[in-house]
Amino acid sequence: MFELVLAGFVLAVACAAGVVALYERELRRMARFLDGRDPASNERVGVEFATSGTRALARGVNATLDAHGEANAAAIEHARAFRRDLAALSHDIRTPLAGAQGYLQLYERTGDEAERARCVAEARERLAAMRTLTDRLFDHAKAADPDAELPLARVEVLPLVEDVLAAAYPDFLERGAVPEVDFADEGFSATADADALARVLSNLVTNALRHGAGDVRIIQRGRTLSFVNAVREGAAPDVERLFDRFYKADVARNGEGAGLGLSIVANLCEKMGASVEAHLEGDELTITLTLAE
Repeated sequence: MFELVLAGFVLAVACAAGVVALYERELRRMARFLDGRDPASNERVGVEFATSGTRALARGVNATLDAHGEANAAAIEHARAFRRDLAALSHDIRTPLAGAQGYLQLYERTGDEAERARCVAEARERLAAMRTLTDRLFDHAKAADPDAELPLARVEVLPLVEDVLAAAYPDFLERGAVPEVDFADEGFSATADADALARVLSNLVTNALRHGAGDVRIIQRGRTLSFVNAVREGAAPDVERLFDRFYKADVARNGEGAGLGLSIVANLCEKMGASVEAHLEGDELTITLTLAE
């Protein structure tokens, strides 16, 4: 009887040792795979000695590999976007500087006083455009700063809209456009920072005037505020990229602005707990703010 018990014990130990050896071999195989795996590949860990434990381990390892691959792809795309943004910014900086330099050179070559005065005026205009660009860059940096918090309070929206439209009156006049304001609730208020919300509204009006065509409609329904106008022929924007920094619908980048206005809008909305989205239907672009309660 003792011999049978001993034999059974020895057999159990041998089986356990065999299982441990199989686990050890499987783990070593997985380790060799991970050591030799190309980080840029999509290879995944397979299972040869299939148990609930090895399958769970493979799932966990593959989930980690997938997450790492997604993070790596996102980092690569971020680097590409940064290079595109840098090239766009470089173009927008060089253009007014080159123009100012050209007029100053022309100023030096001419003796005609009227022509000299024109050259100075043109150079000043381009340097002013450069100042506007640097101001917008500063505003964008402040709006994108994750550590900068806005003091939020109840803000009546219609008076802010009226102030923004009054300030933009010369621009409406210059472009022959008319603002149409339609508030279902004239007492509509939201939780926001008054200065930041005014900047958001101003940027949206400026964007509509610069890049749109015809009148600008501002429509309030519930907690939403929509800015609606037609887009210029051949200048339909990519609504998926409209709020990206430095994005311009005009790939030649010869329009006004630096493509920062709507990026600032998106950043400020996020800080205020609001959201912004764009829809293009036919030739009509609608940008809708959803403000916080």
